[in-house]
Formats: sequence, structure tokens, C-alpha cells
Amino acid sequence: MVARFTALAALFVSFVATPVMAQECGGDFAAWKKALHAEAQAAGVGEKGLTALDNSDIDPKVLQRDRAQGVFSQTFAEFSGRMISDYRLKQGAANLKKYADVFARAEKEFGVPGPVIAAFWALETDFGAVQGDFHTLSALVTLSHDCRRPQLFRPQIIPLLTLIDRGILPADVTGAWAGEIGQTQILPSDYLLRGVDGDGDGIVDLRNSAPDVIMTTGNKILSRGWKRGEPWLIEVRVPDTMPWEQTGRTNKLPMSRLIAWGITDRNGNPLKDNGLKAGVVLPMGHKGPAFLSFDNYDVYLEWNQSITYTLTAAHLATRLAGEPPFERRTPEAGLTGDAMKSLQQKLHDKGYDVGGIDGILGTNTREAIRQEQIRLGLPVDGWPTPALLANL
Repeated sequence: MVARFTALAALFVSFVATPVMAQECGGDFAAWKKALHAEAQAAGVGEKGLTALDNSDIDPKVLQRDRAQGVFSQTFAEFSGRMISDYRLKQGAANLKKYADVFARAEKEFGVPGPVIAAFWALETDFGAVQGDFHTLSALVTLSHDCRRPQLFRPQIIPLLTLIDRGILPADVTGAWAGEIGQTQILPSDYLLRGVDGDGDGIVDLRNSAPDVIMTTGNKILSRGWKRGEPWLIEVRVPDTMPWEQTGRTNKLPMSRLIAWGITDRNGNPLKDNGLKAGVVLPMGHKGPAFLSFDNYDVYLEWNQSITYTLTAAHLATRLAGEPPFERRTPEAGLTGDAMKSLQQKLHDKGYDVGGIDGILGTNTREAIRQEQIRLGLPVDGWPTPALLANL
């Protein structure tokens, strides 16, 4: 059994299991940080961690990055085409070979295949080459004090202070703008609870040790519900007509029913009934690429809630496992920019929660589109088209 932060994990569990001070945001920053200091001290953070907190500050660049995530306004074909590069495929294959014994250990212990871990490693930091240069503690303090999404970031501060206090991370540790650390961009709570010493040197170093990164990432994925030996994503072909209203990632159906509808593998051959349930994912509508997503794909959404990102990560994992690129087909023209915002505004005016008028085709917007497609008698695929916008 590989070594873990057992004592640190026990400490973390002890303070999250007991009442803590209210996690308020906004207001006077000095007063807010003083209250956070008291909260951290009560949680057992020592002088080194508290000093690091006192020296942290608001970083305006973090707020700018938080407001400017326009990359997710790209279609799946655009985003995946940019992210699944020849470099990442070649480096992924090379690393799977170089660290074959570590990947084998990770799969044996956690049930997570090497290509799944390697795909996250590639997308997050290009295998450790670009880990981010934001001061991690200040980034988390900034996003916690900001009232846009404090619930996502405030719970990460005390774990990070604990890691700093115990000398596992330096006070000036840097990473991504949203507080992630290391070669697969692990949040401090996962670093603390899921960290695995993969190289046996007694230290969990997720910034410099590839074995530690591989084992810890496998442990994190398992903790989100990964099922050993089951698939995550299969590319398929769908017929021209079928019960589109029964498609969608969350509407999982028995493989036998999907086969009866005429869904085949990507080459047109009959699918094998593996006894599992799957959802039909149509990221660019019923005329675009098509996939079957299984329970393990839902684990990807525990890592990142963007369908575009997670589908890209899942497809990259299949590529690293030996599958070819997906078939692009000929999807209907979608909506971008102001047209997409106009559609979201119309849906909002009809009473749908679209998650903001931001031009991004997120889960809420897709679901609202599906409901309107049902009402209008259109194929129900969650894809925004000019025809749908005109009908609204």
C-alpha cells in the first residue's frame, strides 16, 4: 500500500466535520481576512500557515480570468480540435510507455486506466510544462472574498494553509488562477486527502514527481465514483430518425434499447450489449458527432462541469487508448456570440434558468433548448440553431 497523508487527512476530516465560522464573502477585506485567520487558527493551522494567510492579498488578475472564460463558447469540434494536438498525443503515448509500471499500479489499486489519467495530465498542464504562475493562496483568498462563487473556493483555503503549515508546500506556491496545484491541477483538499507517494521518497510532490502525480490523480478519479473495468465513452453512429427526446447524457437507457433503435459503432457495425446503461450525447446536435456516455463519464463532470471540456478529455483518453479521431459529420449551423446571447435571453424570458446570459452553451441552456424543441416539435438534441431562435 502506498503512503498517504494519513495524519493530515485525519486533521482535515476533523475540522470539516465540526461547526466552523460562517463562510461569508465581500465587505471590508481586512475584517474578512481577520475572521478567516481566526477560523484557520481554530481549525489547527499553526504560525507558518497563519503568517502565509496574513501575507496574502486580492489579485485583480484572478478576477479578470474568472470573468473571461470565453474558451467554453467554442463548439466541441473547435475546442477538441485545438486541445487534442499531435504533441499531446505523442507525449501521452511516450509517457504511458515511460511510466508504464506506475500506470499499471494506479490501475491495479484504483481501477482507473492509464489513458484516462494521461488525458487529464495532458490537458491540464501539458504533462507538467505549464502549471500556472498565480500565487495560489492569494488566488483562493480573492475568489473566496468575491461573492460570485465563494462556495467553490472558501473550502480550499484551510487545506492549503495546512499544507503550507506542515511544510509540504511553500507559502509562495503557484498554480492555476482558480487555486489548483501541480501537474494535473489538484485542489488543496484533494492534495491533502488523496495525495499518494508514488515514488516512495516519503513526500507527495505533485509539482515535480510524475509517479506522485499519476497515483494521486488515479486516487482522485476513484474518489469521484469511477467504476473499475467499465467504459466511459464510445463513439457511435445514430440513425436519421429515432426518439430524440429520449437522448441526453442524464437519460441513461439499456444498451439493448439503443441497439434496437439502430445505433451502431462508429464504423456502422452492430454494438455489443455489455449489460450497462448509457446516454446518447450529441454535442453538436443530431447531425453532428455522437457518443454513448456511461457512468464513468459522469466522473469527468466531477472534475470540470463543462460538457465541452469533459467530452474532450474523455475523447482524448480514448485516443490515447488507441481509438481514431471522432467523425465530424455535418452538423447544422449553431449560434455564437450575440445570437447565442439572444437565444439565452429569450429562454430566460420564458422562465428558464439558463445559468446566465453569457453566450456559453452550458448544461442549463442545453436543457432549456431541449424543452423548447419538444414544445415546437423539433428533433430534441439541445443544439441551438438559427431556426430555433427564429421560432422563439
